[in-house]
Amino acid sequence: MVLASLGAYAQGGEASAVPAQPYASDAKAAKAADRALQKSVVRALSKTKGLRATAITVRVRSGAVTLEGTVPEQAQMGLATQAAEGVEGVTSVRNALTLSTL
Repeated sequence: MVLASLGAYAQGGEASAVPAQPYASDAKAAKAADRALQKSVVRALSKTKGLRATAITVRVRSGAVTLEGTVPEQAQMGLATQAAEGVEGVTSVRNALTLSTL
């Protein structure tokens, strides 16, 4: 009877570990979606006239975009924000850009 109880306990422990797999695939899907959105925002920035986007880094987490890096003129900060906001799937934009000193 003791062996039967231990066997049942071991099976219960294994069963509780199984639900973690769907969450892992959800996390992978979320990361893939963020990467795709990041590429779309980078593409939109590079196509924006009057914006020098070469020194801008785009980070995305759950649709929220953060723009980091430098731009040569104050007006380009606004252009970058507008371009990012115009991309489908973007939920918010945080502009952390600074003016370059070069």
